[in-house]
Amino acid sequence: MTDAAYVRVAVATPVRKVFTYQVPPALAGQLSAGHLVEVPFGRTRLRGLVLGSASAAEAQAYTVKELSRLVEPEPLLSLALVRTLSWAADYYLTAPGEMAFAALPPSFRKSGKPSQARQKTIVRPGPELDPDVLEKLRRRAPLQAKIAEDLLAHGERELSQLRDLGASVNSALRALAKKGWVLTEKQSHYRAPQEVNLPAPAKITKLTDEQDAALQSLLAATEASQYAPFLLHGVTGSGKTEVYLRAIAHCLAQGRGAILLVPEISLTPQLSFRLRARFGSQVAVLHSGLGEGVRKDEWWRLQKGQARVAVGARSAVFAPVADVGIVVVDEEHDSSYKQSERLPYNGRDLAMVRAREEGAVVVLGTATPSVESYLHAQDGRSTLLQLQSRVDNRSLPEIEVDDLKRDMIDPIERIHTVGPRLAQALAETLDRGQQAILFLNRRGYSSSALCSACGQSVRCINCSVALVYHRAERFLRCHYCGYSIAIPDRCAHCDSGKIQLLGLGTEKCEAEVRRRFPGARIIRLDSDTTARRGAVHEKISQFARGEADVLIGTQMVTKGHDVAGVTLVGVLLADLSLSLPDFRAEERTFQLLVQVAGRAGRGEQPGRVIVQTFMPHHESIRLAAKHSYEEFFQRELRRRQGLGYPPHRRLMMIRVSHIQEQTAEQFCGQVARLIRQEAKGNCQVLGPVTSPLAKLRGRHRFQMLLKAASVRFLHQMASVVQAQCKPPAGTKILFDVDPLDML
Repeated sequence: MTDAAYVRVAVATPVRKVFTYQVPPALAGQLSAGHLVEVPFGRTRLRGLVLGSASAAEAQAYTVKELSRLVEPEPLLSLALVRTLSWAADYYLTAPGEMAFAALPPSFRKSGKPSQARQKTIVRPGPELDPDVLEKLRRRAPLQAKIAEDLLAHGERELSQLRDLGASVNSALRALAKKGWVLTEKQSHYRAPQEVNLPAPAKITKLTDEQDAALQSLLAATEASQYAPFLLHGVTGSGKTEVYLRAIAHCLAQGRGAILLVPEISLTPQLSFRLRARFGSQVAVLHSGLGEGVRKDEWWRLQKGQARVAVGARSAVFAPVADVGIVVVDEEHDSSYKQSERLPYNGRDLAMVRAREEGAVVVLGTATPSVESYLHAQDGRSTLLQLQSRVDNRSLPEIEVDDLKRDMIDPIERIHTVGPRLAQALAETLDRGQQAILFLNRRGYSSSALCSACGQSVRCINCSVALVYHRAERFLRCHYCGYSIAIPDRCAHCDSGKIQLLGLGTEKCEAEVRRRFPGARIIRLDSDTTARRGAVHEKISQFARGEADVLIGTQMVTKGHDVAGVTLVGVLLADLSLSLPDFRAEERTFQLLVQVAGRAGRGEQPGRVIVQTFMPHHESIRLAAKHSYEEFFQRELRRRQGLGYPPHRRLMMIRVSHIQEQTAEQFCGQVARLIRQEAKGNCQVLGPVTSPLAKLRGRHRFQMLLKAASVRFLHQMASVVQAQCKPPAGTKILFDVDPLDML
């Protein structure tokens, strides 16, 4: 498209449209897909990404403006990545510009900001700088002499290292350079992400037979250089990561790149540590938890080919790796891969699209596959690879289910978050000098502040949720918008002074374990304790090095962590996820329990898991205790078929929000009526109803769920709504294709 007179540009704006611009004569023959440009947009200028050429016929339909300028001389994104982004914008019904700029560091969308990586100045002694010159400089230019002496001693220096020699270093250097006595050179200056300090990974010389069979299948597929999807279903501790690493090594040897995705930022420290131990500086880390400068520098290393392996959370699917040979999605079942607001894309599904566009292998790895992924493997849409045994024939941990209803009879045990059976097991584990993980998927100290007179909880003024008490801050806080207040003296509803703190969270669990086991070294891992940048790396490193005995946390502790010293895992309340208004609640509960149980017994000592629950006979809990994925899958598949949910039907959530409740409700009703009229029975519409989370950050929310046989029909319904329904001012409407968040 280098000779095109017009180009299609995705502009950094929430408008759901691609814009056509004329190529100015000065840029004729210079533009390609993936170029970052600046364009006139209304009365301002915005940055945009070139998606491809536009025909003269397309241009004649509009008043076409000229591009303002080319921001970077070379395309920033490959053609395969541009095609992936275009597909994503169409499929997820989002603004092309918003989706395109999701592939770039945030600073790239700001007009006037420098895009290039930071640079440093390297200073070296020139070929004519010798001891005689140095002696002359000492007599008449002392500062120049200091610089020359330093360079002769060290060979080369960064300019920043020479600034301590005097106040006029820059002018002294110019004088030396003018005579050829020093040479200067600009180099890209990258800031590396914070490293974790973990024990060196064990060197694995021989794979198990199952690992080797899986690896050979992947290597054969990479040799073909064609799209090939695989589901690697391996029990926890079966060595899936080693298979990933060897497949990546093969792709690097072929001269191709690799992308490895994890569902949460907390999983990157250990994985990036293992990758760097194997591939060194070839590895770059990309995720939103990095500082903007570091994230940008890592992005540039990948873009320039100085790093060939990208590891990170869902947005790393857009990493600028050239000629990708393999894309790995670890813990593919995890709902964290799906973004639910603004750009509701699924990183796992886009990994498959990216691999298809690159002609690459894609590996979905997990111990608990999503129902959809496992069915695709059974139907032949992907190849199933299985690792059914742990490395070194270690046994899976025994899972014991503890019925909390029995403990509730005892008034002493009623006040404890750790029941008697788990408390005894924890005491024995600590006595043996081993480590334990306690999992509770709820933050804070008490989950609500309740009036015992009228039963009303203290709620957020911006969101439809009860405020959570955090004892360290002595405040009630909303986990959605951050609103916080002190515990009120009197109830706002009945004016009684009977406010009580009820419920539990990780902070209360930590306080109890410290009280009952005063000698234990404890780390808490949740979003409250990891808000400081680098805190996740620091805490995980401490626990992995054996500097703590007990790790207490939310979902952050349930997957990915491979610590040989952990022999006990306790699940404090397995029922929490079962209570969510979501058809996937049972699947998520099963996956969480199997995943967290898999943290135990990964070393020489066997593992033990104790699951505390009020519902010991629930199928999800019973089958997780048996490690019986196949039985759970068959049961869940039948249940979904009876209810008409994926993988048997396709879904789209339409969510409407406004600061005025009546406005949001009326517009959502208007959308629902239009869809029912246009669908003619080909689409089931559930709703509209108030969202389970009825108010969020000051906006009232209503939603409807559409079920249809194909996603194409759902797209058609969305197009009808966009064409015929004009939202009132201030109204937001979100089309969430393949939704995972029902709240």
